[in-house]
Amino acid sequence: MTSTATTTSPLSKQLARFEEIRVGGAQYLDHLSAGDREAIPLLVQVGKLFDQIYIRQRWSANEALHAHVQKQNDSRLALGLQLFKGPWGLDDEKFIKSVQEGGQETIHIPHEPPVHGNFYPDDIKQEEYLAWVAGLEGQAKINAEGYYHVVKRDATTGLLYTVPYSEEYKDFLVPASELMKQAARLVSDQSLAKFLKSRAEAFISNEYVQSDVDWLRISKDSPLDVTAGPYENYTDKLLSIRTAYEFLLHATDFESSAILAKFSSRLQDMEDQMPVDDLYKAKDLHPPAIITVNQLYSGGDVAVPMTSAYNLPNDEAPIKIAGSKLVIIKNVQQSKFAKVLLPIAEQVLEKDQLKKVDFEAFFQHVLMHEVAHSLGPHFLVREKEKKVRTALEEYHAAFEEAKADIAGLHAVALLLKDGTLAGGPDAESFYMTYLASAFRSIRFGITEAHGLGQAMQFEYLMEQGGFAYDAETRKFRVVMDKIEDAVKSLTTEILVLQGDGDKQKVKAFADKYGIISPAVKQALANLEDLGIPVDVYPRYGILEDGTV
Repeated sequence: MTSTATTTSPLSKQLARFEEIRVGGAQYLDHLSAGDREAIPLLVQVGKLFDQIYIRQRWSANEALHAHVQKQNDSRLALGLQLFKGPWGLDDEKFIKSVQEGGQETIHIPHEPPVHGNFYPDDIKQEEYLAWVAGLEGQAKINAEGYYHVVKRDATTGLLYTVPYSEEYKDFLVPASELMKQAARLVSDQSLAKFLKSRAEAFISNEYVQSDVDWLRISKDSPLDVTAGPYENYTDKLLSIRTAYEFLLHATDFESSAILAKFSSRLQDMEDQMPVDDLYKAKDLHPPAIITVNQLYSGGDVAVPMTSAYNLPNDEAPIKIAGSKLVIIKNVQQSKFAKVLLPIAEQVLEKDQLKKVDFEAFFQHVLMHEVAHSLGPHFLVREKEKKVRTALEEYHAAFEEAKADIAGLHAVALLLKDGTLAGGPDAESFYMTYLASAFRSIRFGITEAHGLGQAMQFEYLMEQGGFAYDAETRKFRVVMDKIEDAVKSLTTEILVLQGDGDKQKVKAFADKYGIISPAVKQALANLEDLGIPVDVYPRYGILEDGTV
C-alpha cells in the first residue's frame, strides 16, 4: 500500500513568510526557586496536551492528518502543520493536498478551513443552529450558547445536542489536570498554586469561572505566570462562541511590569472620554491587572502569527467579579519589531516619517490595544441582556480587534495630552509606527480577524485623509493635521456599531472598508517579493538549555 500527502507549492510560500526566533531560555530562570524550575517540565507537558486538544478542535479530520504526517519523513510538511495547527496557512490557503492511500482518497482536505471548526457537526448551517437554540430553555439553552460545550448530531435521530468540553477532551484533560496539581505543589507563589489547583479541577468539572477569578488574582510577585484554558473563539468562525484551549508559560519581567502598571488606573477615565454617547460607555470598570512577561513556552491555540499580548478572560462572568488581566510578552514583541515591523516600515513609509518608527510606540500601542478590549459596550445599549458578540456573530472578532486598535490609539492621544505619557514617544511616533504596523497586520490576510480589522481601519482612515499615498514614490504617510480627527471618528463609528448590534449595518461597514485597495496590494506584493517575513515562529530555549 502506498501512502502520500503530497505537498503543494503553497507550502514553500507559506514557510518563507515566517522567520524562526529563539524564545525564552535559561537566562530568564535566574530568579526562580528550585520548585519553580521543577514545575516547568510538568507545565510544558500540559502545553503539549493542549496542542492535541486544539488539533482536535481545529477541524474534524485534523487528528488523522497529523497522525499521517508524523509517519512521513517530511520535516517541511511537519513544520507547516506545527505552525498553523492544520493544513491551511495565511489567507486560509491550503498547502497540503488530500491524503491518498492505495490510490484511494482517505483524508479529504477542504479548500478552506470549515467555519465551524470542529465544534459543530460538519453539515451544520447557521440557520439550523439558531432555530435549535431558539427552541431550548434553561440549562440546555445556556449550554448551547456557552463557551464550554461542543454541539453534536445524534446519528439516529439527526437531532442536535451538547457535550461538555470535560467529556469531549477527557483523554487530554484528565492527564493535564494531574500535571497541573503536581506543578501546584512545587511552585513558590501560593496564589499561582491556587490557580493551578482550581484550573485542574475545572478541567474535570467544566466550570471555569472560579479558576478564571483565581487566575486574575495571581500575585504580581509570582515569578512564573501561567495561562491555561479555553479562551479565544477565533476558530469558531460560525458564531464566535466556542473557545479553544491555549497554554502560555512565562517568566515575569518585574521591571517592565512596574513601568506599565500606571496605565491600569486610567481605565475608567479613558472610557469616560470615549467619543460616544454615555449609553455606549461602561461604568464601574475594573482596572485590568497589567504584567510584562518573557515567554518560555506555548501550546494549543497558538498558531502563527505569534501572540505578543492578550487581555483575558473573555467570559463576562469572571470579568464582573475580578476584572481582566493584561499580559504583555516583551521578548516576542521585540522580535516582531526587529524582524518584521522595521523592514516593512522601510518599504512603505516616506523617508521623513521612517525615522519616527519606534519600538516604545509599538510596545505601548500594543498595551493600549489590550486595555481597550475592556472599553466600550459589551452588551447592546437597547437590549441590555444581549451580548455584542451574540449580535455580531461571525463579525464580532474582527470588529473587536478593530475597536481595540483604534480606541487604543485614541486613548494614546488623550494620555499624551494630559502628560501621562510624557518623556516617551510623541504623537508622530505613535501614528507613524501604527501606519507601518497596519501593513504587518493586513499581511495576515483579511480572512483572519486581526487582518480584517486592520484593513477596515486602514481604508477608513485613508478615506478621511488621515493617511495619504504618493503614486510616484509608492509610499504612504500620516497626515498629521487630519489623523487625530480621523481616529476619533472611526472610534465613534465602531463603538456605536457594536453597541447597536445591527448586524446588517456591521456587514455593510465590513463590505465597504474591509478591502485591500490597489495601492496596498502593490505594497504587499513588494514586501512578498523582497522576502520580508510576515511574522516569526518560536524555537523554545528551555527545550535546548536542559531545563526540560
